[in-house]
Amino acid sequence: MHTFSLKTKILFTAVTLSFGSQSSLAALPDTLKLDYAYYAPTSLVVKEQKLLEKALPKTEIKWVFSQGSNRSLEYLNSDSLDFSSTAGLAAALSRANGSPIKTVYIQSQPEWTALVVAKNSPIKSLKDLKGKKLQQPKEQTLSCSPYRHLKLPV
Repeated sequence: MHTFSLKTKILFTAVTLSFGSQSSLAALPDTLKLDYAYYAPTSLVVKEQKLLEKALPKTEIKWVFSQGSNRSLEYLNSDSLDFSSTAGLAAALSRANGSPIKTVYIQSQPEWTALVVAKNSPIKSLKDLKGKKLQQPKEQTLSCSPYRHLKLPV
């Protein structure tokens, strides 16, 4: 059986409480649409463990896979999602560009970025990246992440 981190418990509680207490179940929506993403491990746990389905048994939970903050925000702005997980900077830029989004939860110590290589890759440390290029989806936040400080071409 999995033990949930404090971050996972807080996120689950925030989403559940945003719909009210047990005494106000009439206020719950019939359907709740939210994303899950590899860059948001908490969402993977909540989905895999069916935590929302268990907490909101009368609500149909629809999960949408998101490949990045830009996609997540697109889905939210097109009403394909009710809740979206996104990097903080991506959300701030989206709001600055006029998207009518609202922040309801901020994870204080997210693990948004990982640099991964194939198992047999010759790259073993950050020093091995000298002279290499990194790739990122358009409008992602890689250029504002720790990679920016490596001064690598993107």
